[in-house]
Amino acid sequence: MNMAKKPDARRAKLKRDFIKCRGYWSEMWDGVLELSPEYFKAYSELSSEPWKNGVLAPKVKEFVYIAIDAATTHLYNAGTRIHIANALRHGATRDELMEVLMIASVLGIHTMTDSLPIMTEVLAAAGKDPKLGERKLSARQKAIKEAFIRNRGFWPAVFDPILHFSPGFFKAYTDLSSAPWKLGALEPKVRELLYVAIDASTTHLYNAGTRTHMTNAVKYGATLEEIMEVLMLTSCIGVHTITESVPILMEELAKHEAAK
Repeated sequence: MNMAKKPDARRAKLKRDFIKCRGYWSEMWDGVLELSPEYFKAYSELSSEPWKNGVLAPKVKEFVYIAIDAATTHLYNAGTRIHIANALRHGATRDELMEVLMIASVLGIHTMTDSLPIMTEVLAAAGKDPKLGERKLSARQKAIKEAFIRNRGFWPAVFDPILHFSPGFFKAYTDLSSAPWKLGALEPKVRELLYVAIDASTTHLYNAGTRTHMTNAVKYGATLEEIMEVLMLTSCIGVHTITESVPILMEELAKHEAAK
């Protein structure tokens, strides 16, 4: 329920300034603007910085927002909807947007990349060392690894245990994670920047992946300014505490007043 009042002159100006910088308005901002124009002004200035001085195309900025909102570590559907609509307005295609979502969907593999090293250590401590370093790849495993490198253009050492212990699972992951690269709607640099965003997001903070994909992005031509802009866009995710909670606060305030 939208319980925000019509903004006064100060709030109306803050709303106009936000729309000028960000290019949209959502009713989820109404309550924030009503309860604390000071906070709204501060957030508006922070989130607008990459829009005022950034180097990425507007639709790519929106792709970053979509990726971090749709990632399984956040699943902020309200933001996903807003930023898909904004991206379409900026000229994004269906295939580009589908590719953004496919890229964001791969985060589940970090269960493997972070947990298998622990598993090998635990087994070794129990006298059941899998001796990963001594294992040789079979012809099938070599083919799976070559397919991943061919499709994705790199090979991180964190994938070695998965390939050794469950080649069938890793082949299926290769097919899944390669889908956006085969679709080819986005340029490689943009894909890597989106991986950076979902790994660096405060809901995930997967530093190993952030490092890998920053390295890949630079290989594909990303600049310091572009990487910095992705991080600035991603770092604003904390405002969702406000956008999700202020409507609850306003409803409970209204109930409290009515109870009096």
